[in-house]
Amino acid sequence: MFALVDVNNMYVSCERVFRPSLLGRPVVVLSNNDGCAIARSNEAKDLGIKMAQPWFQIRHLRREAGLMALSANFELYGDMSSRMMALVGEYAPRQEIYSIDECFLDFDGVRDHLAGIGRDMRAKVLQWTGLPTSVGFGPTKTLAKLANHVAKTADRKPGSYPAQWAQVCNLAELSALDLELLMRATEVGNVWGVGRKTSARLNEQGIRSVLDLVNADANTLRGQFSVVLEKTVLELRGTCCMGVDEAPAANQQIMCSRSFGAPVTELSVLVELVSQFASRVAEKARQQRSVAGAVHVFVSTSPFRQQDRQHSPSGTLPLSRPTADTRGLVAAAVRLVQGLVRPGFNYVKAGVMLVDLQPEGQVQQELDLFAGMEDAGAPTRGRDQLMGALDTLNQRFGKGAVSVASAARLEARGGSVAAARQAWRSARYTTRLDEIPTVHA
Repeated sequence: MFALVDVNNMYVSCERVFRPSLLGRPVVVLSNNDGCAIARSNEAKDLGIKMAQPWFQIRHLRREAGLMALSANFELYGDMSSRMMALVGEYAPRQEIYSIDECFLDFDGVRDHLAGIGRDMRAKVLQWTGLPTSVGFGPTKTLAKLANHVAKTADRKPGSYPAQWAQVCNLAELSALDLELLMRATEVGNVWGVGRKTSARLNEQGIRSVLDLVNADANTLRGQFSVVLEKTVLELRGTCCMGVDEAPAANQQIMCSRSFGAPVTELSVLVELVSQFASRVAEKARQQRSVAGAVHVFVSTSPFRQQDRQHSPSGTLPLSRPTADTRGLVAAAVRLVQGLVRPGFNYVKAGVMLVDLQPEGQVQQELDLFAGMEDAGAPTRGRDQLMGALDTLNQRFGKGAVSVASAARLEARGGSVAAARQAWRSARYTTRLDEIPTVHA
């Protein structure tokens, strides 16, 4: 038996924990540079605001409907997510963190009343973190996702489903008739893995509800769509095709890119920015125990600044030896950006991507073939210890506490050039001592 635990409107809920005045108000959280809505409260959804809708299209609602806009505060959201995940992970033998706001729990072998466990888990998360969650139970991950959708929808829209399914829904407890009614009442587009285009094609064939999809011929759907949709149908029928992955597969590419708060024209500043991005992807590579065989860098001007000349070059540099050493990856990224940038252009975005990622252990085995050479590995002696110390110091004292010199110059200036426009960012209440709320008696 699986459970899918999901925080309701994650980003908005995190903001409301520390700003209760936002409760009951329409709220949106905006993307980097305050460009578009990436999270909406239920009240904002009721105003008709769409996900990823540009801010300039909805800003009139501040005056007309009291809409509150906030800049994304990912440092706060990430820390709140870690706290929530640690709490719910105590309830089941296995946990898979699926995204920043949701995770799967595997209750295989647990004989207790699962709906009761779900309610206790939800209450504890709400009490300890202030975050409201929805919990769905099902014999497969797809059914658990469906149950979570029902739990969340029944809570937000009373009357859409029976009230007893709100907040916590366990499909295994439903009778065959109730399960059929639930599937008939749910649109096929709400099934995990059925995207908008697939949903439209299914609708054309008369498959409009989840029940229609369950009753469809799986082999036919595989031929018309893919094996993924066939597995979805099997999961909806109760056949488990996916387990909980406690150790997710390593990323095949790692990228760090940013839009700047203001156009950049100087090569020296772009070198500092790219050095910072390369340092971050190097750290991520070490976290998943991977090494990169090549580095890819891009810079770009803005197509929306029509008065500017356009220039969006990119380049990839293969490495002589795969590595996750910050020094080597920064050196490669800097070499690339020096060859890409041209004077007279207003660059507004840059990024660094690690490609050709390989497991660290696999590369080490290949290098060991030459271990008979007296000085084999001498250039990299102590590298792992150095990078480990670098990561430890940055984790303890904050990102950028220790960095390569070319990135340190940017940190010393506060990173103001690279900083995205965040006119309405809230305080980082849980991670910055100087931003902890002060209570005045």
